Amino acid sequence: MNTPTRLLLASNSPRRRQLLTDLGLTYEVRLKEVDESFPAHLRRAEIAEFLAAHKASAYRTELAPDEVLLTADTIVCLDEQVLNKPQYEEDAVRMLTLLQGRAHDVYTGVCLLTGAGRQVVFSDQTQVHFRALSEAEIRFYVQRYQPLDKAGAYGAQDWIGLAAVTRLEGSYFNVMGLPVHRVWEELAKLAPGLLPC
Repeated sequence: MNTPTRLLLASNSPRRRQLLTDLGLTYEVRLKEVDESFPAHLRRAEIAEFLAAHKASAYRTELAPDEVLLTADTIVCLDEQVLNKPQYEEDAVRMLTLLQGRAHDVYTGVCLLTGAGRQVVFSDQTQVHFRALSEAEIRFYVQRYQPLDKAGAYGAQDWIGLAAVTRLEGSYFNVMGLPVHRVWEELAKLAPGLLPC
């Protein structure tokens, strides 16, 4: 069986790109539009894993034998409510108002798919604690940082992470959009030739 020697990232996220670069991995970005809806019966980690695998399935027939594709999806869960990317500024304000002063869970699902048809799907979970925020702080953040491309309407790596996140239980990088420790471990098993050491 051939071991993949080329890594493809199917994500437009600058944060995921930076994390893979920081891991020392060489990769190529390959993008296409994929529907991000999911079955209503799925919960929490199941949703993130379903979406990551669903994104990968759109590339299944296009992968060469030496390629491995990485897809990922991050969701924010407050109790059983899923907070995906906000549609507009007031939607972002609504989400952050729900999250302020509470703990919530961030799940990132990852799918690794090889050109030979081998697939590994996994997820990681991090609990994030926010201090209570004023409406002025929330509106400042939304207007200044425009977090419309982020699940839960925030990025832990920018102002709100500095000013409002009081505690994390789990991987910080998972909240940024990729549980890099798990990605490394799974690539070491699936495609060790992709790793720099």
